Amino acid sequence: MTKTYRIATIPGDGIGKEVLPVGRRVVDTVAAQHGFTVEWTEFDWSCERYRATGSMMPDDGIKQIKGFDSIYLGAVGFPGVPDHVSLWGLLIPLRRELDQYANVRPVRLLRGITSPLAGRGPEDIDFIVVRENVEGEYSEIGGRLYQGTQHEAAVQQSILTRRGTDRIMDYAFELAKTRKRKHVTSATKSNGIIHTMPFWDERFAAATERHPGIETAQFHIDIMTAHFVLHPDWFDVVVASNLFGDILSDLGPAVAGSIGIAPSANINPEGQFPSMFEPVHGSAPDIAGKGVANPVAAVWTAAMMLEHLGEVDAATKIERAIEISLETPETKTRDLGGTANTADAGRAILVALNEGN
Repeated sequence: MTKTYRIATIPGDGIGKEVLPVGRRVVDTVAAQHGFTVEWTEFDWSCERYRATGSMMPDDGIKQIKGFDSIYLGAVGFPGVPDHVSLWGLLIPLRRELDQYANVRPVRLLRGITSPLAGRGPEDIDFIVVRENVEGEYSEIGGRLYQGTQHEAAVQQSILTRRGTDRIMDYAFELAKTRKRKHVTSATKSNGIIHTMPFWDERFAAATERHPGIETAQFHIDIMTAHFVLHPDWFDVVVASNLFGDILSDLGPAVAGSIGIAPSANINPEGQFPSMFEPVHGSAPDIAGKGVANPVAAVWTAAMMLEHLGEVDAATKIERAIEISLETPETKTRDLGGTANTADAGRAILVALNEGN
């Protein structure tokens, strides 16, 4: 019997509407080759919907989407809607209410891409940033006082729980066990952030004891950003709090050539709720509608989604097709030094998929 996956798609805003269709075509192509099918259901949740209705998604949006096998998201955010409105109206509620506590962002220098770091090749840049995704610095606890006066004040609380910290540490260590180097690096700032970061360090030490055989290191976040540039080969799996992980997982793809290639996954490891897969690049309003957006991140994200669903061979085939498509300037987009538009780059991936069938 043919396996069918029910996937909710949220193209969202800006270039999300341009790159997500490319990812869907790639998934449909590889599904036909590997004997499974995908049933897509599209939701119009976006800044455009917010301007029309006053909400990014309906009140029962989480309930609507809970029954799907996965969620495939394009981008969130567009000029005219404040970023905190778009983010807290859609992306963060999905992550939190579906308990997608592990944000996983691979950083790899793909064949056919030149790193901005001189002399670095694919063997030097191959690591994964594991970001705690539902608490930490991005809490809702805080507020503002005396708004509009000279005494105005703003308070934002960072919340790290033992449960939340331990489970993201364990996820990172278990991921490291599947990789060749078997190494985990922790991002911290315990010399300056006096309560939460020493606690983070303590839980990292406890996780190290729970997972013998995994080598570890830790750096303060400021010098760690420098090491990402100077010594990317030092890293295998990086575990970080919500804010630090967010920063590092944008810097990593830049080191690997372009944020336009960067995939990510918001994982509920226990499978109680669907996980969500989204490219890192955001809505990129400066190029939206021009047909020049790089679809690689969306396609690679789709491969991560299929791997999570258990279609590992199909996911691997997509990743190989991406690298084949990046071998010539004519099939690479401008952010990678090529001349292709979105459609050209998407076709090149499909050609590589079909030729490798």
